[in-house]
Amino acid sequence: MRLPKLDLNLFVVFESIYEKRNLTRVAEALFITQPAVSNALARMRKAFDDPLFVSTPSGMVPTPLTENIIGRVREALQLLEASASEGDVFVPATSRRTFRLSMPDLTEAILLPLLGEVLQQQAPGMSIESYFTPRSDVSSALATRKIDFAIDVPLIDDPQLHQAPLGSDHYACMLRPDHPFEGDALTLDDYLALGHIQVSSRRQGSGLVDAELRKLGRERRIQMRVQHYMVAPLVALRTDLALTAPMHLLQRQEARILELPFELPKLEWHLYWHRSSEQDQASIWLGGKIVEILSGLAATPELPTRKRRVAKVS
Repeated sequence: MRLPKLDLNLFVVFESIYEKRNLTRVAEALFITQPAVSNALARMRKAFDDPLFVSTPSGMVPTPLTENIIGRVREALQLLEASASEGDVFVPATSRRTFRLSMPDLTEAILLPLLGEVLQQQAPGMSIESYFTPRSDVSSALATRKIDFAIDVPLIDDPQLHQAPLGSDHYACMLRPDHPFEGDALTLDDYLALGHIQVSSRRQGSGLVDAELRKLGRERRIQMRVQHYMVAPLVALRTDLALTAPMHLLQRQEARILELPFELPKLEWHLYWHRSSEQDQASIWLGGKIVEILSGLAATPELPTRKRRVAKVS
């Protein structure tokens, strides 16, 4: 096969079939007819002398050849797109770009209010969409431009991705202001005597706190499991349950915040982006703003002094 004889638009169809596994959805996404998609696939099959995709009841299944070349095809398409826009002058004040970010709800609560303020002042026409992408899907989502940036812990290892550290945070324990616990410091026995809130998007399984306690041969009593960090403080403020969470979240609450009586690893955040976007001026600008905002919060906040206890309102 000689590349000059093959329409490069066929690779756009090829990549879309790989992503969607359905010719009708490909036609809708590319605003062409289904016969046009079928014709493009037929031309690609002839050029590569391979079926490329096999039709099954569950969709179009890629052949081994397709699996072998899809990564390079995607990278080539992204480089072509970046090259086409490289000459464009990026002016934040007039940009109307939409960027899609992936991050957990805790990071979303910390970043988006500050980022929204920056955009309102410097890039009012720019739009932000925030999603949560499972860690196992982040590399693929960045490669296919489903998302432009991801913020996660430093556990993603992919040579196609670039990353930048965004700072760290440490965990503490939150109790409501008029909690029955009278002390100013928690012993391990005090901590384990409390009922606890666990934050996890999974249906079952333990988290970091429980893993560290197991190393000590101890176990806490979890009385409520919630999906999101932003819900957990609301529960803790209305109950006698304790919440163990990062300080950047807890310091926003009118609550008692106590040091943990055992060691926990710090929580770290990294910003991830695909290398194909490293020449895109708008991406460079936005990524720089995200790094600037979160790195500026990197200093570990101090525990607030204990507030005067208030009477419980029935």
